[in-house]
This record gives sequence, structure tokens and C-alpha cells, in this order.
Amino acid sequence: MSDAASDIFAALAHPTRRQILQDLKDGEMAAGEIAARFDASGPTISRHLGVLRQAGLVTERRDANRILYSLVGERLALSVGDFLSTVCPEQIVLREVRKRRPAARGKSAPVES
Repeated sequence: MSDAASDIFAALAHPTRRQILQDLKDGEMAAGEIAARFDASGPTISRHLGVLRQAGLVTERRDANRILYSLVGERLALSVGDFLSTVCPEQIVLREVRKRRPAARGKSAPVES
């Protein structure tokens, strides 16, 4: 596994970091907002954010005295998808089958009069 993939899976290993990613799915959040959602100390959350940033799963920007974090969802999706494609190649086929099923279910049989 590449170093980047190792960084991503190491970042995903901790439940607090996974929760941070889930919290960021709806948009940018300030570091203080993120920290307020957890019982852990500010420095602990800061370390978690650093691991996520190092893995490329979040970005940060400064706005005056605040640090705002955003999810880099495409990096997460591509990395996990690449790994799954390698380990479980049939998942690609299954995903295509699942995409087609709802369309097939949506079709109704012709009504006879």
C-alpha cells in the first residue's frame, strides 16, 4: 500500500477522526466548533485535525483568528475506492448492478384494460 493510502487508513483508524469527517460533510467548520462537539481537550482535537490534514482528508484556511476546516471528500473516496478495487475487484461489478436495479424497479408493468 502506498504511503498516502497508509496515512489515510491510519487517519480513519480513530473514531474521533471519523466523526470529525462526518461532521465536516455538510461544510466548513471552525476548529472551536469541532472541538466543542467532543469531550476531549482542545489540544487533543488539534492533534486529530493535524492527522487528518497530513493525510490530505481535510484542508484548513485562516479567517482572522479562526482556523476553518473543510472535508476533501474526493481524496477519501478515491483512496478507499482504489483499495477496495484492489482487494475486492468484484465490488466494481456489484456497484454497477446496484446502480441499475433502482431503474429496473422503477419501471411498472403495462396496465391492461
